[in-house]
Amino acid sequence: MEKLQLSINGMSCGHCVALVKQTLAALPGVQVDGVDIGVATVTYDSSVESAEAIANAVSEAGYPAHVR
Repeated sequence: MEKLQLSINGMSCGHCVALVKQTLAALPGVQVDGVDIGVATVTYDSSVESAEAIANAVSEAGYPAHVR
């Protein structure tokens, strides 16, 4: 398992935090450690999901994300 921290743009409220958390939790092999406005930390199985795929899933949900 690996740790990953994402920088996330466009988040401004609790609803944004909840949507990002839900998006991350739905990914196989990903455990959400924490989500705050502008940042998310997850533990993930790199044999199941890549860091880029995790960032892309958040971006596709409407919040541009990149690996820190």
